[in-house]
Amino acid sequence: MPSIRLLIVDDHAVYRRTLRRICEAKFGFTVVGEAANGRDAVELARTLSPDVILMDVEMPVMDGVEATRRIMAADPQARVIILTVHQREDYFTGATNAGARGYLLKDIHWHELAEAVKLVYEGGILIDRALSSANGSLPRAA
Repeated sequence: MPSIRLLIVDDHAVYRRTLRRICEAKFGFTVVGEAANGRDAVELARTLSPDVILMDVEMPVMDGVEATRRIMAADPQARVIILTVHQREDYFTGATNAGARGYLLKDIHWHELAEAVKLVYEGGILIDRALSSANGSLPRAA
């Protein structure tokens, strides 16, 4: 299988760099770009065509929900995984309505994140178990 090409979007530079190092060194993914806000993510998604986009929710300039909406409008085949600290139902609903194929909390184990990337790359949908069990109205991991 060819290396999965990732775009990492998070306003915290240290987290972004750590995530990049782990994704490349430990799991063999290729990080094709990084963005610190949603506006830059939309542009990089258009120009780099990553296989999977790891997107934070709360960021300056444009949040991850709006960025996901715009990315999906431009490319309905894009694969976005929201990776956030927020368990808020409004963020979850906004992200999934925008077209995100995953919603994971940042406290996920690195191996689980790698499996989630592979699953979404292959066309699956995944919701963090902690989030889905915290609110009975949210779907469980697919």
